[in-house]
Amino acid sequence: MPIYAVKTTASQEETVADMIASKEMPEIHAVLAPDSLTSYVMVEAEDDSIIERVLDEIPHANGIVPGTSSMTEVEHFLSPTPDVEGIAEGDIVELIAGPFKGEKAQVQRIDEGKDQVTVELYEATVPIPVTVRGDQIRVLDSEER
Repeated sequence: MPIYAVKTTASQEETVADMIASKEMPEIHAVLAPDSLTSYVMVEAEDDSIIERVLDEIPHANGIVPGTSSMTEVEHFLSPTPDVEGIAEGDIVELIAGPFKGEKAQVQRIDEGKDQVTVELYEATVPIPVTVRGDQIRVLDSEER
């Protein structure tokens, strides 16, 4: 089954994907709006003419990119990468969410199963380990570099 790329307005990928999926046409089998792919939505359908018909009624959809993709080309969008990937013990990080937002810390322990990181805040008078989700930190300095 061919997969077609639909060009969209920036930041409207999820809206367009939801509108295509809400049409409930049997010829359209799947709709994918990956976070890492901006301004495009992937649509698995039997024919591009069906998608063109649907896109006429959807705002922010700017047309179909010529050509098709195969499942192997979009497979990497289907498996999520863990947020703690690329973080190592001893790294200097900044907390970007939560009650300690803006604080710098050093990574003490990584729990890949739960996607959590235990850090120790730099400017705390008493060193307290704080466990945060992997998406709540940003690596500033890595020992592996």
